[in-house]
Amino acid sequence: MALILVTGASSGLGHNTAKALAHDGHDVVIHVRNPARLTEADDTARWKGVLIGDLAKLDEIHGVARQASEFGRFDAVIHNAGAMHSPEAVTVNTLAPYMLTALLDIPDRLIYLSSSMHRTGSTDLRRLTAGTASYDDTKLWVTALALALASRWEGTSSHAVDPGWVPTRMGGAGAPDDLTAGHQTQAWLATHHDVTPSTGGYWYHQQVQTPHPASQDEEFQAHLIQALESRTGVPLG
Repeated sequence: MALILVTGASSGLGHNTAKALAHDGHDVVIHVRNPARLTEADDTARWKGVLIGDLAKLDEIHGVARQASEFGRFDAVIHNAGAMHSPEAVTVNTLAPYMLTALLDIPDRLIYLSSSMHRTGSTDLRRLTAGTASYDDTKLWVTALALALASRWEGTSSHAVDPGWVPTRMGGAGAPDDLTAGHQTQAWLATHHDVTPSTGGYWYHQQVQTPHPASQDEEFQAHLIQALESRTGVPLG
């Protein structure tokens, strides 16, 4: 049994991921922006805990980290929360995963939600500091962050996951990918030991894919982490 945190778990992929993990007997702590969206009858009883906060606001990210710290060290953290449009996208999709990683005790497994759209993202990190980044940019940056952390801490694995274009509130009803397959890779990476590569993978439906070259470039990764530290005031450690 593992203690697992899933961000952005009030609906969609995050909710499905958290439900699958809880069904398998794991202790799941979920993060939601608005607790009123937890509408299922057993939504309170199912979870080990619920964290409340808007990941589009830096001060509330700190608050979510403080709430999460009350549960001790997690075995796995799944950074699922996402936003489509600027200026929220850069904070929710990139700054929040970075800050929570830096502020929490390092878990055994880190999983970051990417997107196939990261392949058209920009490496111009001035967009990060200006808050003008596109969704594609933010997903390239969080992918690079995930791969940069793959060998940073001994005993901790880090992966990026493309869940596919699935029919969620964000993806839209006409999205062509399978909704069930959309959460299975995250849950698998959080709980299974027979994963190859054991760290540093970019995954789509439990298969390793080749990401944007910049996400694997050590120089770009270093510049990204420097920019994130400067933008947030939070050192990675």
